[in-house]
Amino acid sequence: MQLLQQCNKPRYPLIELFSGLLCAFIAWQYGITLTGLALMLLTWALIALTFIDIDHQLLPDSITLPLLWLGLLLNSFEVFTSLSSAVWGAALGYLALWCVYWAFKLLTGKEGMGYGDFKLLAALGAWGGAISLPMIILFSSVAGVILAGAMILLRKHQAANPLPFGPYLAIAGWFAILWGEPVMRWYLGS
Repeated sequence: MQLLQQCNKPRYPLIELFSGLLCAFIAWQYGITLTGLALMLLTWALIALTFIDIDHQLLPDSITLPLLWLGLLLNSFEVFTSLSSAVWGAALGYLALWCVYWAFKLLTGKEGMGYGDFKLLAALGAWGGAISLPMIILFSSVAGVILAGAMILLRKHQAANPLPFGPYLAIAGWFAILWGEPVMRWYLGS
């Protein structure tokens, strides 16, 4: 709760407007159904996680872990994917970034990301299933590299300073859960 109180207050109206617009879009696309309400809750959580991570480089367990469990519970009713795919998505999502973390740490002696990133990708895997993970990882990594490179080139950021990865995961996960299946069908040409 302290994190939310410490956030930059002047941007709150913009965040609330953005949240409202996204929720209106979801209601328009999915109606006031279980799927629509679940996507609204996911949207609110991802927006909160994005701005907390930007401000504090922290993805709180009090948001990521309930998000993971909610994804598994929803998918026990196959709201977004099968329960089996959701369980595998959670496990593989966590392990994918855990392996990257340890490989980077063994090679450089530095921590390249935090455990919150593992938990967020696990939560997104629980919502979208294992099939959503490659798209989330690819899109979030590409967006992170492009934005970090642009910020370094424009001298808005020092290369030695860490950048939060949670916002990129959140944005890529949101898109993958909402539009991952049609994008995959288009990409595969089927």
